[in-house]
Amino acid sequence: MIKNKFSHTLIVNQNDLDALNHVNNVTYLQWVQNVAEKHWSSICNNEVDAHYVWVVIRHEIDYFSPAMLHDEIIVTTYIGDSYGVKSERFVEIKKADKLLAKAKTIWCFLDKNTMKPVKVPNEIMGILQSKKGII
Repeated sequence: MIKNKFSHTLIVNQNDLDALNHVNNVTYLQWVQNVAEKHWSSICNNEVDAHYVWVVIRHEIDYFSPAMLHDEIIVTTYIGDSYGVKSERFVEIKKADKLLAKAKTIWCFLDKNTMKPVKVPNEIMGILQSKKGII
């Protein structure tokens, strides 16, 4: 069981589809980004956002089954290990109980003024570790 997860539900629309009439792989990536941003907004505060920003340095996505027009999709995320300037985030994309895709993203923590990587401060590390998913 995964603890401290965050979920977002959406409905597949026409703009999400590719030439094969199923959800485009770029759309899955956008969903991964969107749920991460929504989750971070729910656990963060304006003070942190005023000074720091997360950027993606790596995405890994595995696709298992297609999503189609009007499908109800549940996108769930949780935080993995955080270390130095990096933090892992995992995402599962499902239709009901069927896993359609999963992703692992490595995020890098930047100082907003310099746009250079900085070690995640202890207070933010505490937020990340308290929200870490346990399987």
